Amino acid sequence: MHSAFYPFTHLVPHSLLKLGLVLLFVLQMASYWTLYVTLSGYANKFVLVTGCDSGFGNLLAHQLDQKGFHVIATCLTEKGCMDLKAETSWRLKAVLLNVTDSSSIDSTVQFVHNETGSCGLWGLVNNAGRSIPVGPSEWMQMEDFRNILNVNLFGLIELTLKLLPLLKKARGRVVNVSSVMGRLVLTGGGYCVSKWAVESFSDSLRRDMRHFGVKVSIIEPGFFKTAVTNVNLIDADLRRLWDQLHIDVKETYGEKYLQNCDITKYFKDISKVTHCMEHALTARHPRSRYTAGWDARLIWLPISYLPSFMADFIVCAFDAFMHGAFKPMQLLLCQR
Repeated sequence: MHSAFYPFTHLVPHSLLKLGLVLLFVLQMASYWTLYVTLSGYANKFVLVTGCDSGFGNLLAHQLDQKGFHVIATCLTEKGCMDLKAETSWRLKAVLLNVTDSSSIDSTVQFVHNETGSCGLWGLVNNAGRSIPVGPSEWMQMEDFRNILNVNLFGLIELTLKLLPLLKKARGRVVNVSSVMGRLVLTGGGYCVSKWAVESFSDSLRRDMRHFGVKVSIIEPGFFKTAVTNVNLIDADLRRLWDQLHIDVKETYGEKYLQNCDITKYFKDISKVTHCMEHALTARHPRSRYTAGWDARLIWLPISYLPSFMADFIVCAFDAFMHGAFKPMQLLLCQR
């Protein structure tokens, strides 16, 4: 009769309580082992990072250099190489690389082979990329899709395949920079197409390389402020796309639609992304995926798991709320 007043622990067998505590301890230790146990011997490890002129690649090159890695940082411009070498130690080597040019990729692969010798390549960070053109898919030409896929996808794949022998030798890491838009499409054009493809390539590569001890991780940033997301460049490219549209297409959207394609809300602390990259290179047990940015973790990724009709509604409503996006003119006329 008085059992209802007993503490809850009296209602649960002591053996179950002990088992629960043991499981909790095991989970805590597993979490610690996964998150905090790192490798050593950085001074003997070589890492190639692409897209180091600015942004994620530039900051990561600095971080890895400070940790003692031998960093091979690729830049698209001579100025990028010179600036990076002036700001880092003798261990960092900066080289020119255009990932859309096979001969440039071959030169870089040969350079890496000469630098690493018998050590092999510990890490490849495929960070080089571009975001424009973005906008309604109807505004795009085929060349617009090719331009972005050549950088974000085909260049990444070609460089990775040509470096796999060196990565297998070191039983190293491949870190591919995708985007949360590789999980949830938020804009038209080739950007999301390329990032979904990067996710697919990375998943297949991770399974293929498992037997060789090579681990593959995907970085999925939210909206961060870098040269790739330069607002002025995006706005200028949207205007370029608009200007080349046929008058009939322009009339279905209306000038106000263009004026309200406002893409200005980005996070400035890009170290949240580079810390994920660093963990993928240094952790004993790196994750398969890293989602960086609270918007990606709390908004976009959860939405991606919803049924399509719900995700469509939320994304369209959020876009209208955040950017003041107008409905296409033709839809406004049809609703009257």
